Amino acid sequence: MKKGESPSMIIKEFKKPNGDTFLIAERAEDNSYIHARWIGIQTLETVKEGGTFYTNMLRENPCPRLLNNHKELIGPWDIANDWIVQTWTPLVMQLGLKYMSQVLAPGIYGKMSFHQLHQHIGDQFEIKMFDEEQPALEWLLQTGK
Repeated sequence: MKKGESPSMIIKEFKKPNGDTFLIAERAEDNSYIHARWIGIQTLETVKEGGTFYTNMLRENPCPRLLNNHKELIGPWDIANDWIVQTWTPLVMQLGLKYMSQVLAPGIYGKMSFHQLHQHIGDQFEIKMFDEEQPALEWLLQTGK
């Protein structure tokens, strides 16, 4: 285990070709939730790579809760919204996703990208938006009980 890693999480880090981390995906050891922490500027390719990994995580071991954290995200990513709506959302629903807590990006463009997406998928599963991670996690862990 690396310094600073929590013993209760299984972690995978994704990097762009230039070495910048763009996503850290973590599964709680008890499988109570999966945490996707998006970092920096996203492209259609990074969103697809991270989203595909998430669907593979669900195939391996279904989990109904996603903490989708954009706190460290920079700029818009709405270029990926069509793929998320048409491909990712139907697949994750089929694989058992029921609840998503969304930590919004601090910048206006990241927030606008999510609000545009939410208009298309907000009725597909239960989504609640937050400005901070802790209340998002607390809400998520209370769902389905």
